[in-house]
Amino acid sequence: MSSTTARTVLFHETGGPDVLTVEDVELPALGPGQVLVRVEALGLNRAETLFRAGTYYYQPTLPGSRLGYEASGTVEATGEGVTAFAVGDPVTTGPGIEMGTQGVYAERVVLPDTALVPRPESVDAVTGAASWLTYTTAYGALLETAGLRPGDHVLITGASSGVGTAAIQVARRIGAVPLATTRSEAKKRQLLDLGAEHVIVSGTGTPDVAKEVRRLTGDRGAEVIFDAIGGPGFSPLGEALADGGSMVVYGWLDRRPAELPWNWPLTIHTYANFALTSTPEGRRRSTAFLNAGLRDGGFRPLVSEVFDGLDRIADAHRLMESNRHTGKIVVRIQPPSPV
Repeated sequence: MSSTTARTVLFHETGGPDVLTVEDVELPALGPGQVLVRVEALGLNRAETLFRAGTYYYQPTLPGSRLGYEASGTVEATGEGVTAFAVGDPVTTGPGIEMGTQGVYAERVVLPDTALVPRPESVDAVTGAASWLTYTTAYGALLETAGLRPGDHVLITGASSGVGTAAIQVARRIGAVPLATTRSEAKKRQLLDLGAEHVIVSGTGTPDVAKEVRRLTGDRGAEVIFDAIGGPGFSPLGEALADGGSMVVYGWLDRRPAELPWNWPLTIHTYANFALTSTPEGRRRSTAFLNAGLRDGGFRPLVSEVFDGLDRIADAHRLMESNRHTGKIVVRIQPPSPV
């Protein structure tokens, strides 16, 4: 590999993890407003497995589609007009990345400076790669969209995911009370250790989630429901909502149709993180909230497993699709830059 190329994960057809290949790709010349980043670690997200399989909301650029939008690394060079970053700065990627052409599964990437946010010097690359999407999604959905307040109860479904584990910590940071659901008894202890007030193990033969929330809140219900699942289970969750509460849907892990709850009054929001992070003000607010929590230790991203090297990317995707993990999956590419 020469200094003008970078080992990069590509796929030429949609399918399972085995379609992923690692190839040398020519780096483009830096243009105005662009930054060259030496990638040190990648954070995996469910969206990337869907994109690779061709079932995401937009399609890959085939053949030779790239993949991924969350990484942490160090700035190696800057293009004309870049003032927010300098060589040697630790950064995290994420905002506004189109995965098919700008995917960050690579040893080096060229990105617009708007696709980067600063990473605190005290935050290592693995922690950085496990943080940006999860905490900004929880922040944007819970605080800016649902208006979660101190003392409110929030029900977090699918709480063992990266975003779910971050949402527990975001709720705790502002003085709200997180109630979590998971389908695995084995994951319950981890969620309690992260700060969940109560963990409801859902599934066949287990307590009805809405009734359990009512019991735990003295029949008041949760002021906010943060749902990653959708499907037929969405409508019954409405019974767990306090009068005038809000439901925020940020994922559809269950692709079956969902009916709306009928226990009015309530507010239902859908949430996509790009609506917040695509604007300069949204990036400023979400990054400030994230980095404050990382600096003072209030945010502790839960990393399920770290795979070493781009050649392990298919294994990392297999773990993601197995649903055996709790928290974030990270691929560590290389040690911190000596720059």
